[in-house]
Amino acid sequence: MKAAALTLRFACELAMLVGVGWCGWEVTPVLGFVFPLVFVVVWGLLLAPKAARRLRDPWRFALELVLFALATAAFVSVGEAVVAIVFAVAAVVTAVVVRVWPEMPEPGSLGKPGS
Repeated sequence: MKAAALTLRFACELAMLVGVGWCGWEVTPVLGFVFPLVFVVVWGLLLAPKAARRLRDPWRFALELVLFALATAAFVSVGEAVVAIVFAVAAVVTAVVVRVWPEMPEPGSLGKPGS
């Protein structure tokens, strides 16, 4: 179940990039590249499991929801309301599930009971 949740999570992250890229492309091809790049940089610096400056919850959770909400709005803006709804549900569910089954143990927890 954990592997399926993480796979769906990764798919949501990719879909987020597709959505904001598509939305940007509709404005100008340059924004089609800039929007996803901004999302990748923010995710890599603040949200990724191995980010040096990874935010702690609840800030990390809040930023994830903001990025997913922006991607949902991007899908709506290109006329894909059904895709937006499916994406939003999957993104929120995976954002919650990865907190139930964390992808990495907390630093210093290896070797302790329950880790």
